[in-house]
Amino acid sequence: MAENDILNHYFPVLILMAVVLGFAAFIMITSRLLGRGVDHREKMSPYECGMIPKHSARRRFSLGFYVTAVIFLLFDIEVVFLFPWAINLRALGTFGLVEMFIFIAILGLGLAYVWRKGALEWD
Repeated sequence: MAENDILNHYFPVLILMAVVLGFAAFIMITSRLLGRGVDHREKMSPYECGMIPKHSARRRFSLGFYVTAVIFLLFDIEVVFLFPWAINLRALGTFGLVEMFIFIAILGLGLAYVWRKGALEWD
């Protein structure tokens, strides 16, 4: 490919990037010049459903928060594997259906194990 062909292919992309960056800079500069920069108590308070902090941000959390987050991520990521299977269900046929039932059974066993160990309890 000639150097001129590459420039012709990427020139519109470069123009778009320049326009986007210029617009972003324009918005930020205009906001800085026209906006009021006054900080007061109401502006710095938590918005709507936020709470006024009672403790330091460095406070330790219960292990239950982390365990629940990890369990949620594991099951959430595993459920993502259901989408490609659902799209190709007809092409996979009975074999794909049986494999997915095995996959869901393994997930169910994992959930039962976590539940039995009490990892989902908030005591």
